Amino acid sequence: MYEQEMRSAGLSATQFTLLQVLGHTGEITQGRLGESLSIDSTTLTRTLATLRREKWIAIRSGMDRRERLISLTASGHGKLKISLPQWERAQERLRRILGEHRWGELGELLMRVTRSAKEA
Repeated sequence: MYEQEMRSAGLSATQFTLLQVLGHTGEITQGRLGESLSIDSTTLTRTLATLRREKWIAIRSGMDRRERLISLTASGHGKLKISLPQWERAQERLRRILGEHRWGELGELLMRVTRSAKEA
């Protein structure tokens, strides 16, 4: 459902999520970004490479040359803005399918899964 909606915006759901997080956090290290989303390093690196190629993100070295700082570019902010309606459409569709009670349960379950993944 999400992939289908995001495809019409020219993004995968993972790409959109990364743009969305960067839109909220501002500049962040790659390690911290991966931790906050519980995304494995290989998937994150591959997805960031695509976003960089499209010029939606900028990556620069931090104080420690091994540290990579990631931020949205103006183009990335624009892509996020124009793709938000597709994401919201997928969210609303899933909410209607599940109903409000199950939608709330899903949110709680996802938070538990994320916490467990971070603790593992």
